[in-house]
Amino acid sequence: MTEWQKSDWRAKPRVQMPEYTNGAALNRVESKLSQYPPLVFAGEARRLKAQLGAASRGEAFLLQGGDCAESFEQFSADAIRDTFKVMLQMAMVLTYGAKVPVVKVGRMAGQFAKPRSAPTEVVNGVELPSYRGDIINELAFTPEARSPDPEKMLQAYTQAAATLNLLRAFSTGGYADVHQVHSWTLGFTESEKASRYREMANNISNALDFMKAAGVDSDRAHTLQTVDFYTSHESLLLEYEEALTRLDSTSGKWLAGSGHMIWIGDRTRQPDGAHVEFCRGVQNPIGLKCGPSMTSDDLKQLMTKLNPQNEAGRLTLIARFGAGNVAEHLPRLVKTVQEEGANVVWVCDAMHGNTIKSSSGYKTRPFESVLREVREFFGVHKAEGTIPGGVHFEMTGQDVTECTGGVRAVSDENLSDRYHTACDPRLNASQSLELAFLVAEELSALRHARAEAQAI
Repeated sequence: MTEWQKSDWRAKPRVQMPEYTNGAALNRVESKLSQYPPLVFAGEARRLKAQLGAASRGEAFLLQGGDCAESFEQFSADAIRDTFKVMLQMAMVLTYGAKVPVVKVGRMAGQFAKPRSAPTEVVNGVELPSYRGDIINELAFTPEARSPDPEKMLQAYTQAAATLNLLRAFSTGGYADVHQVHSWTLGFTESEKASRYREMANNISNALDFMKAAGVDSDRAHTLQTVDFYTSHESLLLEYEEALTRLDSTSGKWLAGSGHMIWIGDRTRQPDGAHVEFCRGVQNPIGLKCGPSMTSDDLKQLMTKLNPQNEAGRLTLIARFGAGNVAEHLPRLVKTVQEEGANVVWVCDAMHGNTIKSSSGYKTRPFESVLREVREFFGVHKAEGTIPGGVHFEMTGQDVTECTGGVRAVSDENLSDRYHTACDPRLNASQSLELAFLVAEELSALRHARAEAQAI
């Protein structure tokens, strides 16, 4: 077999990617991007891989969350801060429930491209290409806006670089101080409707008070003030991915410099397709979405291609079946992984299988369905004796009304109030934090059940 090159994907069948009509403009953009600095570095990707390896063994837990599709128009420092803030709150609650470190990975600084169910859409008898994310075309329904424009890759790079700059500052500059994060969370539990979570919040307060009394406080402990925060996105637009791929001088391996972790979607996971070909050659941790159509044979082939050395932390399997369907599909894939002796991190994406059209005409996701799928995911792993390694949510730190339910009780009638997503509905800050408390309860129950089993 010849050595992998970052352009090898071009010889493979491509799906869910635009056809650029101006080849010269595309070449200019790719050439320019290939001269730009990578957005992330090999040492960071290796550190994330090691932490994901711990999650595969139950020694850590992955929290992956962020925008459905990042927007150029809605880009702001406040939006980045708010999502980072709620993810820190969620991570603290999950750490308490799981009693293991939480690996924090944002769907940020690169989540610009989206697969679509159809290449075109028709409005009032007019047919135009589908909107595929701001890195490719625009949401406005005009021929000009919907035409793929390679220049948008440069804007995506600039926005990703600015996002990462802010995230790195927040992660190390004191904003992530554990006591400050918990004070935000206490504000949520003061609501009467959130009173059921107050006991856990108070227990966290007691633990922090004990640490301070024992001399372990933020002023002396660097680890209480800083966090590792990583970025991830779907590796969909391969021209952009290839242009930012660099050879790591330390290891001699290729690195996708666009983000710490990249994943392959359920629509682009063809074993002989372009997306799998690209992802198999880079050293980054790789995510693989597993939907209802994933067969055991598909999974075996993909695990062999994407993780031939069976490295812990290299491959994360992101299950997305929809509430009520997990018991039908997940057990066979779990058994396949066990039979192959494969090292994987099992993660629950409880968003993508639970999208419905509301009575008011908006695309939404019921909070109850998201929670149900998470519980079903934990139930299967408990039954199989395997490790639920993480959760994956589309969410925002802003007070949007896109998913129904939760303690704030967003209804179908409320959806039009603050429905800002350009693509799929996201959990808002309150719903995200509530979900973290509920997942923490699942993790705590699982931990107690294992302790009891070991004691017998």
